[in-house]
Amino acid sequence: MTTAECYALIGADYTEVLRRMGNEDRVRRFLLKFAEEPSYGLLCRSVEAGDAKEAFRAAHSIKGVCLNLGLTALYRSAGDLCEELRGGAFTDAVPGLLRRVGEDYLKTLNGIRELAQA
Repeated sequence: MTTAECYALIGADYTEVLRRMGNEDRVRRFLLKFAEEPSYGLLCRSVEAGDAKEAFRAAHSIKGVCLNLGLTALYRSAGDLCEELRGGAFTDAVPGLLRRVGEDYLKTLNGIRELAQA
């Protein structure tokens, strides 16, 4: 699997990230590091602990990393959750938004794992 194929698989914007980062090796290197990024785990723990402010910070971090890497689907779902948590409290919309982030995160992570094995 090529890096471009991985991006297509996970619904991400390879053309834009390649334009910004300059070459495929750099994109691939940073994309593979995504699996080590701790914000999704922090988000889950924060929600479980009832800490909306920390959950907001974690969602915001996910959003930023995904923007930089061109991970469009996860960027959007994390952004929606981030905005919902911006007020510092959990709302009725948070569980559904968190579920969507989780689905997009797993799809992204699985695609990156496939790339790592290629």
